[in-house]
Amino acid sequence: MRHRHGISSSLAPGRAKIARQVVLPFRKALEISVKNIRVRFLRSMVTVASLVLAVAFLSFILTGSEIASGMLRAGKPGFRAALIDAGYDLPAVAPPPALAAAEAESLGASPKERWIVMLSLLVCTVGIVNAQLMAVTERFREIGTMKCLGALDRFILRLFLLEAGMQGLAGSFVGALVGILGALLVGLVRYGLSGTAATSVAGLGRVLAVSITVGAGLSLLGVVYPAIVAARMRPVEAMRAQE
Repeated sequence: MRHRHGISSSLAPGRAKIARQVVLPFRKALEISVKNIRVRFLRSMVTVASLVLAVAFLSFILTGSEIASGMLRAGKPGFRAALIDAGYDLPAVAPPPALAAAEAESLGASPKERWIVMLSLLVCTVGIVNAQLMAVTERFREIGTMKCLGALDRFILRLFLLEAGMQGLAGSFVGALVGILGALLVGLVRYGLSGTAATSVAGLGRVLAVSITVGAGLSLLGVVYPAIVAARMRPVEAMRAQE
């Protein structure tokens, strides 16, 4: 942390007051956050693992829908029959070409799959909140020491958000890749190479982007309350709680 001193220009020279401002550069905050993740690597892995599972399931469902949509857009009768055999609620006869694209775009996950995805994401968020609250408890002395040295509430908040953001991006990226690869393998087994090859690369890229965004957002959402608790902690209380 750096201490920046300045003189307020709105006051007369004789009555000028020296304003004292504590500054934590972003690079230094990033360095501290990376160090904290390394020190608590196992706990970070527990948080990231729950996020990987939830995001992998989300990307698996989305990729399965993309594969089915790609097969419908291909317009081959055999693909439609394979999708009906797989459980998709589709008419046996293909619609007119003008409506084929709309049918492919409207094909998505079943309501049951949507509920399971929502529940898995909710459980993941609760797990992140719980893990971060435990992390705050373990870091009482660290938080108290930083505040005794002049750290402001927003410094503590920034550190927790940076750690959660890095964990969220890493876990979401891994989870999205695992889900996409798993769905492609299932597609290969279920529909064969020709059916899976009809999947658009842009669609897979969209699934990757959506999964990472949702996972990172959940990670940040889950750390907001623990970070606020840590930021508002009084130094004396933090130091006393560790004794």
